[in-house]
Amino acid sequence: MTAELPRCEWCLGHDIYVHYHDTEWGVPAYDDRTQFEFLTLEAAQAGLSWLTVLKKRNRYREVFANFDAAEVARYHQSKIEELLQDAGIIRNRLKVEAAVNNAARFLEVQQEFGTFSKYIWGFVDGQPVINKWSSLKEIPAKTALSDAISKDLKRRGFRFVGSTIIYAHLQATGIVMDHVTSCHRYKSLSGKG
Repeated sequence: MTAELPRCEWCLGHDIYVHYHDTEWGVPAYDDRTQFEFLTLEAAQAGLSWLTVLKKRNRYREVFANFDAAEVARYHQSKIEELLQDAGIIRNRLKVEAAVNNAARFLEVQQEFGTFSKYIWGFVDGQPVINKWSSLKEIPAKTALSDAISKDLKRRGFRFVGSTIIYAHLQATGIVMDHVTSCHRYKSLSGKG
């Protein structure tokens, strides 16, 4: 862990967090596989710590077909039952069933918009929202943007897509850039450096 770089406080204390913060969090993601991965992982995280999810991420990639939405959408009840026995993932029936359901809904969005990425980035006209927070206390848990996307996803039949989960998704995929201004990643991701 490189301690000399200034970072967002939430990632300090664990190498997995630091690596995720330094390499992925807030980086604009335009590919659908990454979008589906984070939708699935953020839903799995509900009520748990993000560190718990990051520690299980590799197993999620294995059992959820490397987050190939078309493959996951074909999972039948027997596959869901098998997943619920796998200690390498979060064994919550509602979350596992939501992942399979959301894969099918994801494909419907792709069919309508060409890509899921085009759909979700369309809420911000394709440009990341660059916030300018000086401390973690200023960062909201949800916003009008996440409210709107959550509402639309629910209308489309997605599950585990409440506004707080969606805001975390927007932060993870760089649609919203919430690194604090003192963080070493702020300058490179905001273009203000």
